[in-house]
Amino acid sequence: MDSTAQTTKTTTLAIDGMSCGHCVQAVTKALSGVPGVTVKSVAVGLAVIETADGWTMGKAVAALEESGYPAKAMGDSAGSAAPMPAKGGGSCCGGAKAATTNGQPGAKNSGGCCG
Repeated sequence: MDSTAQTTKTTTLAIDGMSCGHCVQAVTKALSGVPGVTVKSVAVGLAVIETADGWTMGKAVAALEESGYPAKAMGDSAGSAAPMPAKGGGSCCGGAKAATTNGQPGAKNSGGCCG
């Protein structure tokens, strides 16, 4: 038996604040930067990752939160699939919650990749 073999767990993350391809790129970059995380796929609102343990999965969720995308692992029950509400709007690229600064629409808001 090979003691260096590691089992991985595939987890689907529900991610709030994503609305476009830029968001997908930002989420992919954030997840790829976490040691021990293998990104299987990313789409608006969801990411599928592989991790070796719950600690690493927690680091992935923390990296997304830090990037402005609140996330949580989706459970087996239907009620647990809803993503957490975004902090500070979380909308991206001129979405419904775009900020204005000095009269400039679309100025950087907290959360999201470009909004």
